[in-house]
Amino acid sequence: MPARALSFGMVAQRYERHRPGYPAELVDLVLTYADRPIRTALEIGAGTGKATRLFAGAGVTVTATEPDGAMLAELRRHVPAGVRTVRAAFEDLRPGARYHLVYAAAALHWTKPEERWSRMAALLEPGGVFASFGGPTQLVDPAMADAVRAARAPFLESDEIPSPDGTLPGQAMQWPGTELQRSEWFTDVQQTVIERRLTMSARDYVGHLSTISAYLELPTSEQEQVFAQIEQVLPETVELSADVIVHLARRRPDQ
Repeated sequence: MPARALSFGMVAQRYERHRPGYPAELVDLVLTYADRPIRTALEIGAGTGKATRLFAGAGVTVTATEPDGAMLAELRRHVPAGVRTVRAAFEDLRPGARYHLVYAAAALHWTKPEERWSRMAALLEPGGVFASFGGPTQLVDPAMADAVRAARAPFLESDEIPSPDGTLPGQAMQWPGTELQRSEWFTDVQQTVIERRLTMSARDYVGHLSTISAYLELPTSEQEQVFAQIEQVLPETVELSADVIVHLARRRPDQ
């Protein structure tokens, strides 16, 4: 597992506070796509449980897996008692129980590509649903975004994570939909964008940036400097684009 995937535990409480959750319509989208009862779900890389709470609140029995102990401890503070929690990376999960739904919330890019989809299929019932969702939180004002990039530049060229398979941002089908379309294990691949706008204070936006892995890799002294410089160029409040890109696919029943 990449080192950056295990960098969040040091800021687990900040992650819970500053990362936006997911809209209720996400669950409706997944359940409508499934077109069959979804009673059990396995979550990969559950973080502090923002998506966990959403699916558990819809009556789904969720098993939440997370490799970082500090993140898992924070998750346990916030999820309902019926949620089962397991400290494990995706690659450590062994076939056993099969689920109606397997999903990853802003976590799939941390999994290893080797045998990713055969492993995923082994965790699903035939005809079961896989879902991946997430997306960058970006400043709406282009001039403000340019100012932040300039403030960040002495410390960090980019804070984004490139597409794992090299898919360009403008391509109609984004990753992981591109991989799912090529996989022998899955069919009926769909991509949907849930549009969302958020407004928050400049301080809270900087708090959000402080949970992004690219910044967490910087030395502490540089983190303090870059966050101070970014906050200086921001107005009191900022508007953000926080669209949720959802990919859905169905495990082939004949595989």
